[in-house]
Amino acid sequence: MVIPPPERAARVTCFLKPYLLRMHFSNKYVSAQVIHTPTATVACSASSQEKLLRPDMESTRDVSAAAKIGKLLGERLLLKGIPAVSIHMKREQKYHGKVKAVIDSVREAGVKLL
Repeated sequence: MVIPPPERAARVTCFLKPYLLRMHFSNKYVSAQVIHTPTATVACSASSQEKLLRPDMESTRDVSAAAKIGKLLGERLLLKGIPAVSIHMKREQKYHGKVKAVIDSVREAGVKLL
């Protein structure tokens, strides 16, 4: 059963940032996705688990893999027509290492960060 997102008043919706970048780092893989918050759906995603990316990567979990995932995600966002995203970091995440690699490579791809 799919639970629909909560209804928000139009006045509140106009102040929300519609696209949200979320990152997840496991011991084996790096993944990032952009979520469209008004509809609670995934607008675009990239992961080091994708079969087409694995031959090009030495490791699927280090900083260089995170940079490649960010670059790929930025290119996919521009192809879908999403020019800007806001960033959601968990409490324990700091702007350092893999997080910095993903964010910087998305920015270098031409996506504006809010």
